[in-house]
Amino acid sequence: MSKTRRTFIKSAGAIGALAAGGLKAASATPPERTDERAGERATAPSPGDMQCVVTGRDKSGKSIIVSHGPVKPVTVAMLPGYEFYRIWGSDARPQLPSDGTPPPQPEYFPSKDGFRFGMFTLPPATSISASAPAAVGSQGSATAPPTAGAAPAPTPAALEEMEQKLPGLLKSLEADHPGMHTTDTVDFDVVLFGEVVLELDGGAEVALKAGDCVIQNGTRHAWRNQSSEKCVIAFSLLGADRKPTT
Repeated sequence: MSKTRRTFIKSAGAIGALAAGGLKAASATPPERTDERAGERATAPSPGDMQCVVTGRDKSGKSIIVSHGPVKPVTVAMLPGYEFYRIWGSDARPQLPSDGTPPPQPEYFPSKDGFRFGMFTLPPATSISASAPAAVGSQGSATAPPTAGAAPAPTPAALEEMEQKLPGLLKSLEADHPGMHTTDTVDFDVVLFGEVVLELDGGAEVALKAGDCVIQNGTRHAWRNQSSEKCVIAFSLLGADRKPTT
């Protein structure tokens, strides 16, 4: 077995935190909730509702709409209930004027000169089941060891799908601390729907609700959805240089 394959399989254990409410990363339709002010039912936007407009300039310099349509989520078998929207990004500083052609973004996270813009959904804690990948803890506990009835480890096909659709995401996860990850980026996160708990080192936590935002300065963290509703988060990631620690 190659070193890359061994590392990949070890890292797959950290995927359990995703199914147990950890990691970052769009909008599936949560259960309906009551809007107390209007006395009506309100729901989070569904994928079919979310549209993305891309602008640019034509050869004459006129600003134009280059594209306008729905954004499709990325889903993988290893992360049931999670959806990722890789909306825009680049690994180089943008050049203007632009004709609106999507830049390449080969990895999920940007290089030190790049950026990413997207959304992701954390499924509700109540959706966790025995069908989750191996290394998933008991419901509501992202750090508990696997139970006797835990599902088998991810298959090579599932690992390959994960790397193809969300390249580089798996290797950012800590195998020994499910959900925890650190990236060389400054992240601007906004909770669009639902609730989420941001966990940092030493067990420090902060509860966030729709409308709250986080400036994540390259710190080690995890996202935990402990509620009964899905949580939708939008993010912008800016690549950064990290100095070696002494």
